[in-house]
Amino acid sequence: MPSELPEMGKISAEVFDELIYPRLGRRRRSVLVGPKHGVDIGVVDIGGGKVMAMTTDPVFIVPEYGFERAAWFAIHILCSDAVTSALRPTYLTIDLNLPLSITRAELETVWKTIDIECKKLGIAIVCGHTARYDGCHYPMVGGATVISVGEKSRYVTPQMARREDMVVITKGAAIEATGIFALAFKDRIKEHFGEEFSRRAEAIFDQMSVVEDALTAASVGTRENGVTAMHDATECGIWGGLYEVAKASRVGMRIEKEKIIVLDEVAKICAKFGMDPYSSISEGTLIITCKKNKVDLLLKKLARKNIPASVVGEVIPEGKGIILVEEGKERPLEHPRVDPFWPAFARTLAEEKKRGKR
Repeated sequence: MPSELPEMGKISAEVFDELIYPRLGRRRRSVLVGPKHGVDIGVVDIGGGKVMAMTTDPVFIVPEYGFERAAWFAIHILCSDAVTSALRPTYLTIDLNLPLSITRAELETVWKTIDIECKKLGIAIVCGHTARYDGCHYPMVGGATVISVGEKSRYVTPQMARREDMVVITKGAAIEATGIFALAFKDRIKEHFGEEFSRRAEAIFDQMSVVEDALTAASVGTRENGVTAMHDATECGIWGGLYEVAKASRVGMRIEKEKIIVLDEVAKICAKFGMDPYSSISEGTLIITCKKNKVDLLLKKLARKNIPASVVGEVIPEGKGIILVEEGKERPLEHPRVDPFWPAFARTLAEEKKRGKR
């Protein structure tokens, strides 16, 4: 029986395998890594010992964040997938299909911010399309591709985790879910937890990027020399990300739940709004697999950049499965399928409208 589309969010691995994967256009030998569920990038051999790693995503602009902050987030979402290749982003192509409501001043703020962030990251914007259309609405206002060019021997993908690698997670659980709730429902959080807590929670929004995490991790070495795989924990959070890396690499994992960082603000906001922090969307959280002999160096380099991280487990043979250890007891780790952020956000938004705050 054909798999059904989800009500919201990314399609399942089953739908991908049934509808997308069998139809990938013309096959070329230069494609080293093609589309695969749970893999952030595609990789093409361009000769001369070089590859081009690419990723494509929506341009995600949320006016309620403020247009400068929204544009910062939009470019870092795009680049956060690209840097999981361990290669520095090089080029950007971008299509902006904007709503009629956007003003010249708002577009100028968005584009200036994108330009500033691209300059900081060393990215050249090479082509695109910009227009306003009836029927276009926030937050999905187009699409973009980030391209990284680098050494063929150096790139990694979520397919490259190997037995006996250690699993490291940066920043901890539900970074994006918490950051977005802290900004979108600031008054409500302030009422419940106080102004100081609200400020700390809102600051988590600025951690919603893995660009620094991934480039720092790659600096210890890649493949047999260090980092073997990287994946940002977006849809379905840490549980979804770990599951996707394990399945992509055809390995098992043994993960100790208590070793995963959960910030106080994350725990309290997730509890208040009915979200499991471990399966909630978490842009800003990087899952890394790394050779044992490079883990200490990896943690030191991340610490120097003020990026919290912890070793949460290890890669084991595929036949042993993906094991979650909680309070000393083992159970299988399953993919959450549905990210609790989306229904929680919709529910809270509806409550705010009833209260007359939106």
